[in-house]
Amino acid sequence: MNHTALQYLLAAVVVLPLLGAVAALLPAPPGLKGRNPDQAVLRHGVTVTGVVLVAAVALAAGFDRGHPARMQATTDISWIPALHIRIHLGVDGISLPLVVLTALLTFLCALYSYFKMPTGPSPKAFVSLLLVLEAGTLATFAVLDLMLFFLAFEMVLIPMYFLIARWGGAGKQAAAWKFILFTLLGSVVMLLGLLLIGVKSGTFDMVALATDNGPKAQLSHTVQLLAVLAIGIGLAVKSPMWPLHSWLPDAHTAAPTVGSVLLAGVLLKMGTYGFVRIALPITPEGMHTFAPYLAAFAAIGIIYGSLACLALVRNGAKGDLKRLIAYSSVGHMGFVLLGIASMTPTGVNGALFANIAHGLITGLLFFMVGALKDRTGSTDLDALAGTTGAALYGRAPRFGGLLAFGAVASLGIPGLAGFWGEMLAMFGAFRPAAGLSRAAFLTFMVLAGLGTLLTAAYLLLVVRRVCMGGHLAAQAAPGEEPVPAEEPAPVIPDIARHEYAAWSPLAVLTVLAGLWPAALLGLTNPAVQQLLGGGK
Repeated sequence: MNHTALQYLLAAVVVLPLLGAVAALLPAPPGLKGRNPDQAVLRHGVTVTGVVLVAAVALAAGFDRGHPARMQATTDISWIPALHIRIHLGVDGISLPLVVLTALLTFLCALYSYFKMPTGPSPKAFVSLLLVLEAGTLATFAVLDLMLFFLAFEMVLIPMYFLIARWGGAGKQAAAWKFILFTLLGSVVMLLGLLLIGVKSGTFDMVALATDNGPKAQLSHTVQLLAVLAIGIGLAVKSPMWPLHSWLPDAHTAAPTVGSVLLAGVLLKMGTYGFVRIALPITPEGMHTFAPYLAAFAAIGIIYGSLACLALVRNGAKGDLKRLIAYSSVGHMGFVLLGIASMTPTGVNGALFANIAHGLITGLLFFMVGALKDRTGSTDLDALAGTTGAALYGRAPRFGGLLAFGAVASLGIPGLAGFWGEMLAMFGAFRPAAGLSRAAFLTFMVLAGLGTLLTAAYLLLVVRRVCMGGHLAAQAAPGEEPVPAEEPAPVIPDIARHEYAAWSPLAVLTVLAGLWPAALLGLTNPAVQQLLGGGK
């Protein structure tokens, strides 16, 4: 496919959701009809996100895989000449998978919402916010100007705030405010770092800044240190890195199902993508100085997330399944940050792979937990163990089997997507970049390995309690007859057709990525090699 066609496809991927968001607010979405206006606007959301997904897949199909390190589908137009800000778009092997993942998850969320709209105000506002959220996320992965990156980075905050505050569950107002305050404060600090780079180098162009013989040469060691510190705080909040993660469990617990899917599946990736796209190539000296600290926080996050999940599993009535998956994300994203902190091609490739794997697996898990709440009225672990009675496997075998599959995939079993990213991140820590303390990184690697064991412990306990009816109070002592239930467990509907449509792509891609990792690593590795080599 020629450059002009790719250029138009990428522009369409970024702009179409915005146009669709405006159209959703019209009295009647153009060209679509339904039994009522609410159904028509939900159908509009499915159509727009579907067209964006088709455009993203076409972009991926036309991408030159022989040169994945080169920016393709580029658009470069002067926007604010006085400030050297340009509308600069493009994708390479690092950003393309994230663009496709975002388009896929948003389409699946729109499709799921068409059949199971979250309880809340008018669907018009819901669909419009969903499309604005998609536009901001896609733009974050496609723009190549630091100021545009910041604007896109901030663009997602308002729609996600309202999705939580208006369509969320218990505690939604407090969770929404905590989300917006944490991320806004982090972004203000990040903006200072981005401005420092632009002022000192004379440009905000990310491609030019990534080359050794370009404007980056004007950034002194002190400037790089200050820039990495400021930018890193903003990115760490969004990642989320321990101890700046505390907004995440509340946001996930209160968010509607599709809000949790998009928050975990794509929004968290914006922070780690920023480390790879900005911190590593533009401020390598500053990143080298802070890498051990980033790795230390990542390793602590891995252990902390796993221990928090274990505590929730063992905590009786306070063990919320959505909250558990949120804490597990802190641990999984710790592997991503550890791979980035190693500053090696192996580690960074592992981080990028883990990003995609986490989006697929955690997106599937949040879909299923939301559906389980719709069926049983709760995401409390003890309530689920009691409600599902003799086993979710027996009541809804396909549902129970797919939930167990998602848990095993999150565990990082070889042959599934979760394995490769974590393994490569630990390999990167085993032999970090020159100048980094190998002893320290070996310690971080050991902690990460311990985290995988703890992950296995809490996920297997979850499967036992939810899928196999492992309610501790209902267990008979060894040698005794099983304790009969006081009343029959209620019927739980198995997977519906629309749920198959929304969940199957994530399960299939989880298997394909695990069996054929070269499909993704073949895109990211050349781009990572060039990025760490200064764009030579």
